[in-house]
Amino acid sequence: MQRREFIALLGCMVAVWPLAARAQNIQVTRRIGVLHSTPEGDLEAKVELAAFEQELKNLGWREGQNIRIEYRFGAGDAMRIAAFAKELVASKPDLVVARSTPVLKALASETKAIPIVFIAVSDPIGEGYEPCKAGWECHRIYQCGVRDGGQMGRIA
Repeated sequence: MQRREFIALLGCMVAVWPLAARAQNIQVTRRIGVLHSTPEGDLEAKVELAAFEQELKNLGWREGQNIRIEYRFGAGDAMRIAAFAKELVASKPDLVVARSTPVLKALASETKAIPIVFIAVSDPIGEGYEPCKAGWECHRIYQCGVRDGGQMGRIA
């Protein structure tokens, strides 16, 4: 995962959150659920997540102040990924991040209302995650998508 992909991801995550809530002066703690397909100790995952957290800080999001991130690691196990997807969606985060096609499928089957930003998905169009009809783009490489009324986003 390239650093600029994470920058685009983070910038676009902010765009999918309700603008009205962000415009208020009231401090709201946003919640992000991250479901990663690798084991927790995976070196690549550590690097990606460190870049993710750093870019959130660069955008003014501070863990424990205005954002809370819940991480889950599926370790390549389909049953574990499905269980974590159900658990994350039940916790009602403002946004979920899916890393990999199996993770996206599991999260998409659990929610149609929570925005899902996905990365490292091999063929989102082939899997049925069509680009959104609204046609807006963010940072020129991020596209919103919709499937069965859910909100999907991908790094192109």
